[in-house]
Order: sequence, then C-alpha cells, then structure tokens
Amino acid sequence: MVTGDEVRAFALTLPRAYEAFVRDRAKFRVGQIVFVALSRDETVMGFGYPRDQREALVAGEPEKFLMPEPSDLRYQWVRCRLATIDADEMRELVLDAWRMCVPKKVWAAYAEAHSL
Repeated sequence: MVTGDEVRAFALTLPRAYEAFVRDRAKFRVGQIVFVALSRDETVMGFGYPRDQREALVAGEPEKFLMPEPSDLRYQWVRCRLATIDADEMRELVLDAWRMCVPKKVWAAYAEAHSL
C-alpha cells in the first residue's frame, strides 16, 4: 500500500516539480500543468495519462484504476486507489505523468542521469 507521503516524496524529487494546494488537495505541477493530484483523504491519486488509452487501462484493472471525475474528462487524466498499488508502480505512474509535461530535454537529462 502506498501513502500520500510516499507520492509526495517521490514527486518532489523530479526536476521542475513543485507542490501546490488547491481546495485542500495536494497537486504536483510543472509550471501550471498538474501531473499528479491527491484526494483530500490521500487515498486516491489522479495522474496524467493519455486520453485515448485510459478506458482500456480502467477496463483492464477496475479494482485499481478509476475514470476521472466528469469535470476532468476533457483532460489527459485517470485515477487510481493508492491501496491497490505498490511503490514501484506508483513511481512508474508518477514518472510517466511528469514526463508528459516537461520539455524533452528535461526528460532526456533525467533519463540519462537515472539510466532509464
């Protein structure tokens, strides 16, 4: 089981990432783009994910993944229950979401530094 503190600790290690609070919810951003958000009780994590692939992701593992709230359907976004993922999967989801919103040169430098 992953906690909100573990998500926070990893997300804040990523270049250009910072935490902001909006309506008592932690959101992690690069510039003005949110790449990860935690629910108020920190049991659900929303994250950037390709819009055209999210229905397949949710259908494949409905106990783990959720569609975004109706107001967020227009964004490249999906949600997961933190209790259903492990730390490695959380890092992979957060890293992929972050990668979607940083410049390619930032991703390339990070990937090279971390042998990805």
